[in-house]
Amino acid sequence: MAYKFEMNRSKNTSFADRLSAAADAKKAQLERAARARSQAENPAAVERRTAREAVRAARDARIAERKATKLAIEAHQAAAVAAAQVAEAAAREAALKAEQEARDAEFAEQTAREAAVEAERQAARDARYAARKARKRKGR
Repeated sequence: MAYKFEMNRSKNTSFADRLSAAADAKKAQLERAARARSQAENPAAVERRTAREAVRAARDARIAERKATKLAIEAHQAAAVAAAQVAEAAAREAALKAEQEARDAEFAEQTAREAAVEAERQAARDARYAARKARKRKGR
């Protein structure tokens, strides 16, 4: 069994009826636009728009202030971190310099000790040599 569905068609099928329907639709659309324009130019609507603009401007100002504050805080923190890093680097540099100076002093001390030991050995060798020479002369 096949059902036949018919589209809901306008009863006005003549060309003139369609033209008048189109003209009526255009006229209704223009009337709606004119009504909307008059409502938009209404003093109360203008006042509401002005109030919304003021609220938006105040909100934008608050947002900008928060961003500026946040950037200032971040800059302050970055400066503090940089200062801490510089101080840490300076302390590390000073510690390395002190350590190097201590090593140099220890090296100089060790060199002096070795020189003293070498001088003692030399003196002992010279004394032995002199004693040997003296024994040789005495024994002649």
